[in-house]
Amino acid sequence: MASDTKSPSPEGEEHPRTHIDDHKRTYGAFLGLTKWGIIAVIVLLIGMLIFLV
Repeated sequence: MASDTKSPSPEGEEHPRTHIDDHKRTYGAFLGLTKWGIIAVIVLLIGMLIFLV
């Protein structure tokens, strides 16, 4: 049996500009947290190298 439900955004219909801006802001926050997380791990590893060896 085929489903007659439509997708939330039919083909040809563009998303509102604010929706795209929300995605960009969220992705930017994700990249920022990832960057600072990697930097924190590197600092932690360097500290362990200096103080534990």
